[in-house]
Amino acid sequence: QSQNEYLWQWNRKFKDYINLLMVREAPPLDWLCAVCKKDGVYKCHGCFNEPLFCTDCCRTQHQRHPFHRISQWTGSFFQETSLIKVGLHIHLAHDGTPCPSSTEYTSDLFDWSDTDENIDYDDYPEGASIPLVADSDHPATIIVDKSGVHSLSIWYCHCSGALNRDMQLFEAGLFLASFTRPKTAFTFSVLDDFLLDNLECGTSAMNYYSKIRRLTSSIFPLMVPVSQFSFSWRQCKLYKWHGFAHKDDEPKAGDLALFCPACPQPGINLDLSTGTATQPDNTPFWLFTRTLVMDGNFKAEHLHPVNPSDEVSLMDGLAFMVGDERYKSHLSVAQDRVQKSDCNNHHAVNQANASRQKLEATGIGGCACARHGCFVPHSMVDFQKGERQMNMDYALSQALNYNTDGISCVITFYDINCQYNKFLKDWITSSMYLSIPMGMNIIPGIGLWHVHGHQDSCYVQYASNFMGRIDGEIMETLWASLNIISPSARGMGTPHRKEVLDYQMNDSNFMKMIRITKFLCRKFKEAARGAEESKLSFQNLNETAHPDMVLLWEVEEALAQANRLEDPTAMDIYEVRLEKGKSPTRKQQELRLLEAQNCPDHLVTNSLSRRGAATWLATNLTIEESQISLSRDVKRLGRHPTDIQLLRVAQLRDKLQTHITSFLEMAPTYLGFGVDVDEPDPPVDRVHNSLDDYSDLDDCDHNPVKVQRYSEARTMLLTVSIIVLTIIPLPSNLGIDKCNALDVTDLMKEETALREGQANDALHAIRVHLGDKAVIFWNTVRSAKSQASSTRAWTQVHSVEAAVNLNARIYSKCWLQLAKLPDHDLLKKYLPLKKEHLKASAAVADPNVRGQRDATLAWFWSIDVQGDTSGNDWMTECECPPHPVILGRLVSHALTIVYRVNWLRTKALCDRWNEEVVLVKQEMQWSVNFFNHKAKQWCGRRDNAASTGRTRHACYAARQCHIYEELAAHAADSFQKIIPVIQLEVPVVS
Repeated sequence: QSQNEYLWQWNRKFKDYINLLMVREAPPLDWLCAVCKKDGVYKCHGCFNEPLFCTDCCRTQHQRHPFHRISQWTGSFFQETSLIKVGLHIHLAHDGTPCPSSTEYTSDLFDWSDTDENIDYDDYPEGASIPLVADSDHPATIIVDKSGVHSLSIWYCHCSGALNRDMQLFEAGLFLASFTRPKTAFTFSVLDDFLLDNLECGTSAMNYYSKIRRLTSSIFPLMVPVSQFSFSWRQCKLYKWHGFAHKDDEPKAGDLALFCPACPQPGINLDLSTGTATQPDNTPFWLFTRTLVMDGNFKAEHLHPVNPSDEVSLMDGLAFMVGDERYKSHLSVAQDRVQKSDCNNHHAVNQANASRQKLEATGIGGCACARHGCFVPHSMVDFQKGERQMNMDYALSQALNYNTDGISCVITFYDINCQYNKFLKDWITSSMYLSIPMGMNIIPGIGLWHVHGHQDSCYVQYASNFMGRIDGEIMETLWASLNIISPSARGMGTPHRKEVLDYQMNDSNFMKMIRITKFLCRKFKEAARGAEESKLSFQNLNETAHPDMVLLWEVEEALAQANRLEDPTAMDIYEVRLEKGKSPTRKQQELRLLEAQNCPDHLVTNSLSRRGAATWLATNLTIEESQISLSRDVKRLGRHPTDIQLLRVAQLRDKLQTHITSFLEMAPTYLGFGVDVDEPDPPVDRVHNSLDDYSDLDDCDHNPVKVQRYSEARTMLLTVSIIVLTIIPLPSNLGIDKCNALDVTDLMKEETALREGQANDALHAIRVHLGDKAVIFWNTVRSAKSQASSTRAWTQVHSVEAAVNLNARIYSKCWLQLAKLPDHDLLKKYLPLKKEHLKASAAVADPNVRGQRDATLAWFWSIDVQGDTSGNDWMTECECPPHPVILGRLVSHALTIVYRVNWLRTKALCDRWNEEVVLVKQEMQWSVNFFNHKAKQWCGRRDNAASTGRTRHACYAARQCHIYEELAAHAADSFQKIIPVIQLEVPVVS
């Protein structure tokens, strides 16, 4: 049944339902008590179907249900009241019966707690409308329950040897708010409910209690007394869950925290002495490797406490947040190293000195397992001044020492690992508070999302693609749930905030633990499918390569993997490399111009208004490229674009317009005030008009007849986009005469240099994509055996074609602008692009096929050979000579390099998927071992408690043992269903 069908039926029945709802507002027609059949006067809202009771039955029926809310019939309606008015008393001990040693009630009279607001009680009516009004003959205690705030009469046991009043309340399931004269208590159920609300919804204590007050009185919630929630309940729960109620030992660092069941933990789920590692020489290092991800979270701020000297810590350093004293000692002696990045500027590096005076902590950082997303116990730290290395050093050091005895290799993922890992071991060695287990190697990596913000060389050296099937970004998802509670923890006391964060992270790990079975089953299916597909792809690629080249590539791959730990640049064989210095990129040209400004003989050294002109000009080149990209996106929308597509193009258009406006505002600074940026654009050719020759490279059809049939929205969007594609006042657009009149001829030379770099960038991208396209044709399109595989193959081809076409448009625009600039001979080197230059097919990858003997390729494949005969500017290949069959053919050599890189990457993908299959199987075994280990622990606690006469402790231990046995049985059963041949025979540590 659909939602609409349900609503249609609801509309037809609505009147009947609303009438039945009103029937519940009145007593039943017979007015009889549901128990004794006498006249009824009280309705219970907590009992099923809200039965009617007489006074005596209401009291007796609720002796075991004292937290139900009742209403009294007034003659015209039911008015809320309290069970204390029907004479209900709660007797502690003696199974709820009155204490034989008690002759009278000796407790103090009920006294209201202070509220958080000034209430004028004259503004409220007197009488039964306030449900907590109590009779002075029955002194009452405030009990806070899930159903509301209740005032109840509590009678304590006065027998000889009776527990103190606070202990009697606690034994009855009531958590007291005072130890000496308790007047307020909380039921265990309301505390558990609050913790669950806090975990799942991020509800603060204030908001939760506000809800309780509204449940108590819907019209006068401010009259309900305010009670302070007891935050020590978290401590009770964690000590109980982790078995410290069963032993006298005090917990150590991280003992009150759960960790990942599927990560290798020697002595818990892995026995390196008798397990699968009996033959270490034959065991791959990655099988017993711990994978960690490091990250910082600047949402988890914390204000300076009001009275830090009065704060009491209940669980300092026992869970996930590190111990305060040792951490502060480390910070006091650690040097604040502000490391200048030689990669791109990154947020974590730039924020290293960020501080705010009102904040004690600007955020938190730490470690989690990269494969399953479990926080590592005792590895979370506070930031005092941004994400500094000294903070993350301490977090990593703690994580590396948590249950890693016997683990010799750890892979760490961090957003800035290319910088962070350089001197990590030196700094750890020099600190008395940091340590790494003896013989442990650390392999640095960068998550897939962040690595694309680095320099190109960082991708092959640090991307997780070459380390395993891990994205290295899982901690971002962990922060998302933690950020729900961070705002409410911002103003808490320091210990309380840490305990809240500890509890949140422990629950996150608990949810990962109970879901690990389903997670690993899904991961195994993905791994099996990925291994099969990557194996086929690699076999097809490997069969087309020359055997001699394959042998050479295998040697290179083995050397790279062996040397990557000491020299990350060994992984550069996985990248197509552009030799620096022969064909400078746009960034290199911009940097050269900026550095030249500091030279004494530079033309604009004495002109402050001209400093930074290179960056201003480079910004225009970026704007031009965005214009071309947006123009292509508009043309590819099709005749019936969706709202999402139109919205995306509109957002890109507005963003581009903002950049153009900002650029034009700066124009008078560099061009002088003699140029009017608001004057109509001069009549010049637009780039998209000059590229019609290869418009067929786009995925969409640009037939003029079909263009006329575009929707009204499409026409509007094209019109607006053409307006946005403004020709801005660059020297090449202004012309020689106007530049001379404005005295900006020096800017023409700078634009020429930048245009040269832009042309090199575009041609390099074209060469790489055409090489990729040739390999795709040769290995994927040709080998496609089904409609589905053929469709996927051609999708890859079209994607590459789109990239080629975009860079071709950028180059052509650059070439047109170079033609307008004087005093250079670059057009002898950079020729116009033609449609036939951009074709690639499977024949290009194999020059020995029929009809290819006399074939030649376009000029840009050997641009430097034409330009200065110094060699190929594209990709140098010092280690790998060209294939013997294609020796002497420069362009084919370049394609050989593309082929080699594709071979290496495809093999890496195949290897990683095969490793994933083996690793997931092992993780399944480790998970079962983990649950069995926990069950055995609780079994031992049960037996020990029973032998010492602690029956209740034994009951809880037995229940916990049963839970872990159930988890182990469920995991083993699920794993054997998905992998019938899996052998779960690794001995469980005893």
